[in-house]
Amino acid sequence: MKKKKSTRILILGASGFLGQALYKELCHYYDTYGTYHTGRIYSDNKHYFHFDIEHDDIYDVLEKVKPQVIVSALRGDFEALIETHEDITDYIRLTKCKIFFFSSANVFDAFSNYPSYEYDKTLSLSKYGRLKIKIENMLMRLPENKYVIARLPMVFGSTSPRVKELKSSIQQKEPYEVFPDLIMNVASVDNITRQIHYMINRKRKGIYHLGSYDLVHHDEFVKEMIEKHGYGNIIYKNVYTSNFDRYLAVLPKDNKLPNYLQYSYNDVIDEYKSI
Repeated sequence: MKKKKSTRILILGASGFLGQALYKELCHYYDTYGTYHTGRIYSDNKHYFHFDIEHDDIYDVLEKVKPQVIVSALRGDFEALIETHEDITDYIRLTKCKIFFFSSANVFDAFSNYPSYEYDKTLSLSKYGRLKIKIENMLMRLPENKYVIARLPMVFGSTSPRVKELKSSIQQKEPYEVFPDLIMNVASVDNITRQIHYMINRKRKGIYHLGSYDLVHHDEFVKEMIEKHGYGNIIYKNVYTSNFDRYLAVLPKDNKLPNYLQYSYNDVIDEYKSI
């Protein structure tokens, strides 16, 4: 694929786990910029801009970069996130710009009896899920060709917060919480970056559910991952949140990606050589 310097991309939260991986995927093909909150390593990089979501104005970054595509992988104070995305939405409405927003399976966490699909009604019992719903609704007032909402289940990667937590439990010989009643699908950071790259290149629009095409219980997934790679003994703490199995899974039905971009939960396990 030829480098497409004509497309200018701004990744908000490019110093985080997912944003950093996406920057590495896209920077070889597009004119890619990112924001960071902390980290000296970014201060001398002319393609990174400091942005404090609670104190800085996102318009300052937008005016400097003038992006054609914005990818939002921001985290932080909930009220600040809402205000920032309101400003981004206004900017997109007035410019030839499009947004890719990372949302979450938690927008469906009030529904526990079945997996969720792209155009199912959203309803959440958690503050995090309600935050994502509010930003989703904001973006969906734009023309559909102006946004992609990418809903993610649990995301794993060799440097992901979840894997770091698991590694810490193994090293400290502390109990690691697993949820035997939770049925989920999972996402791989490497696969997510490839999927987003494809969608930018092919000008996809609308709502997408990115994750494994199959389902697994949370405790089974963790145990298979540990067993397959021989990580040693670990103490499990079973946490039951319901008397019955509950689902927190986002599966595609209307907006499917090509087969070569799809993967199983076993592929996610196989992706990691070591913790």
